[in-house]
Amino acid sequence: MPNKPTIILVHGFWGGAAHWSKVIVGLAAKGYQSLHAVENPLTSLADDAERTRKMIAQQDGPVLLVGHSYGGAVITEAGDQPNVVGLVYIAAFAPDAGESPGGITANRPPVAAANLAPDSDGYLWVKQDKFHESFCQDLSADEALVMAVTQKAPLASTFGNTITAPAWKKKPSWYQISSQDRMISPENERWMAERLGARKIITLDAGHASLASKPVEVVALIDEAAVATAS
Repeated sequence: MPNKPTIILVHGFWGGAAHWSKVIVGLAAKGYQSLHAVENPLTSLADDAERTRKMIAQQDGPVLLVGHSYGGAVITEAGDQPNVVGLVYIAAFAPDAGESPGGITANRPPVAAANLAPDSDGYLWVKQDKFHESFCQDLSADEALVMAVTQKAPLASTFGNTITAPAWKKKPSWYQISSQDRMISPENERWMAERLGARKIITLDAGHASLASKPVEVVALIDEAAVATAS
């Protein structure tokens, strides 16, 4: 078997690196030993892309980037590094040059848009009592509670930050659509997946947090991308 790439997992808004916990365990069980999960500040796309680029630069060999939600915008912006061999989008934004997550969202607002609330410091939260139904309706109440309480709110201004040079125009990509997503319109996900020219598109009967509710299927897609890009 050729050498598999290092996998770097990039979380989105209202989550942290630990949102990948089930995917990490699943990938490790498949023999992946070089796994990393970025902890992004969610203060601007530039900040998050720079943090991700630094982690990419720490790897000696090829890297496969995996982004969930807003993390898709981060890997789109940061994935232009020479050792990045592919991009995997998990219910994620995949903007083109000049596009922002906020602009894409405005075209087709998601079901849970009304459940977002800004605070006095400029951070945007998912209302705690609406988190389960909005973000992860297919997880248990306990899992949703932990996600709601530990959510990492982005600066609201980050929604408007635009992509400069989308890496998906040069790197092969894979895409997972969540058909029951309430945070990103499933129609937006289908549109972005098709525009990417993704090598493979799968649709899961899942909410936004498919990385937690459907980890087996998500791991399988990442594994397929890793095998396809192995050196």
